[in-house]
Amino acid sequence: MRSLLFVPGDSPRKQQKGLDSGADALILDLEDSVALDGKPQAREITRAFLEAARTLPRRPRLIIRVNALSTGLTEADLDAVMPGAPDAIMLPKSEGGIDVSHLAAKIAVREAESDLPDGATRIIPIATETGKGIFGLGSYAGATHRLAALTWGAEDLSADLGAETNRLESGSYTDPYRLARSLTLFAAASAQVDAIDTVFTAFRDAEGFRRECLASRRDGFTGKMAIHPDQVAPINEIFAPSPEALARAEAIIALFAANPGVGVIGLDGEMLDRPHLIRAQRVKARADKLAE
Repeated sequence: MRSLLFVPGDSPRKQQKGLDSGADALILDLEDSVALDGKPQAREITRAFLEAARTLPRRPRLIIRVNALSTGLTEADLDAVMPGAPDAIMLPKSEGGIDVSHLAAKIAVREAESDLPDGATRIIPIATETGKGIFGLGSYAGATHRLAALTWGAEDLSADLGAETNRLESGSYTDPYRLARSLTLFAAASAQVDAIDTVFTAFRDAEGFRRECLASRRDGFTGKMAIHPDQVAPINEIFAPSPEALARAEAIIALFAANPGVGVIGLDGEMLDRPHLIRAQRVKARADKLAE
């Protein structure tokens, strides 16, 4: 998944607009974008949208952001949406592998009740929204086979820390959030899942947004969450392997395949070894997924 667009769980109009946005995935939000007294209705609207969208010949992946486990609202969220067979559940304010294991158990019960295939519903934790969550990043590896990706959050984290801001005047993150971002990359690599970059809230700053997407791709993120449909196209463009990058990756793979047993090989004046091959294979795999 390159682009994951947030849409409010209580707005059929914005949900339909999300379908037309070209996003790889829609995050139907039952948490922050829905007021407490509006959550019952949001669950019903989201369930209806899931059921309708799943009949479409082509659709994005459908992810539900439920309310955090600490709120006492997660059970009602899952009861409402699981019969609609979402592709994944996004867990906000996750604080480690124990949280996703608990969520996995809740999902498994509801898959059985709804006659859904066991394990079909994946989990994507937002892993850095609390200070405690930072210390749990190393515990996601092996926590559940449902883990599909890891992402991080800077807005809730800044509230938890009591920070005045999470960005400098230049637009770059301050040190605590740069650390959280980097640790999310390491945690995703440890768990062998994709790392998804967080939202860019200044949605009218197209230049700053593009710059951040390029930096995310450079560092190893495979996609980015979006808060506005206008952000989807730049994400899809930047996180898709360019023809030049794909051609080079295929050349590296072919060169190693033609020279089995060779540890180091030269291409265009550069010495390449196993890490270069692994990177090339990942580029090729992403391109193949997009082609599907």
